[in-house]
Amino acid sequence: MTKTVTVLGTGLMGAGMARNLADAGLDVTVWNRNADKARPLAEAGATVAEDLTRAVSSAEVIVTMLFDADAVAGVMEQALPAADSRAVWVQSSTVGVGGTAQLAELAEQHGVGFVDAPVLGTKQPAEQGTLTVLAGGPSRLRDAVSAVFEAIGSNTIWVGEQPGDGHRLKLVANSWVLSVVGATAQAVGMAEGLDIDPRRFLEAISGGPLDCAYTQLKGDAMIKGEFPASFTLGGAVKDTALIAEAMRAGNTDDRLMWALNEQFQAAVDAGYGSEDMAAVVRAVHRSE
Repeated sequence: MTKTVTVLGTGLMGAGMARNLADAGLDVTVWNRNADKARPLAEAGATVAEDLTRAVSSAEVIVTMLFDADAVAGVMEQALPAADSRAVWVQSSTVGVGGTAQLAELAEQHGVGFVDAPVLGTKQPAEQGTLTVLAGGPSRLRDAVSAVFEAIGSNTIWVGEQPGDGHRLKLVANSWVLSVVGATAQAVGMAEGLDIDPRRFLEAISGGPLDCAYTQLKGDAMIKGEFPASFTLGGAVKDTALIAEAMRAGNTDDRLMWALNEQFQAAVDAGYGSEDMAAVVRAVHRSE
């Protein structure tokens, strides 16, 4: 059973994941570029490392939860030479299919096992340990990472044996999530533009076949104008671009996803990039 785990990246997702790993009784080390963001995890029993190479040197499993492929590659190019050859790298950052292939190659160059394991869920599920892990990697590595997946999630789906298998399903799922958010913003914004209380929209679909818990959650945030980040607009811009690229590679029409990308980008340009993706409603009205 895996006993020592290092988490690289303690932002919105990584902090909750690390806390649940520690709560599960694993020996957890955490590292973040800004050490101040990692230090609160000491209260949960994690060891806070300021030196990256020391953070990974004794880890049986290394989990990366960073922003994008460039960030992951930059960190792991420094970390992997110090990692044990028996370590398994669990790559949970959303980096796209191409990014996953590049990172898997980096792992191979250093002789380290690699599992492509993006997750479904945002800040609250990460904190509650109820993420869904979408894993792609050799079956021989499953036992090595099972304790990690059980600690951070309530469900693990092994999509396939190859790096990128997990990411393909992740991008499919995120295409739906981001479309729901964009469509909800459109409906809320349209209601406001037509002088209709947008709560009537949420009431109209409530409990029926058109209802969706995520629409109710994000719609309520949009109406209140409260956007504490569970998943940022900046992340939504990144992910819609990754999804559109994957759609094109899969010979799927990507125009709707690029339209969503433009809408999320408009909200970022308006100054809401660090707020929750529900703040995309701020870009719906042409006058804003």
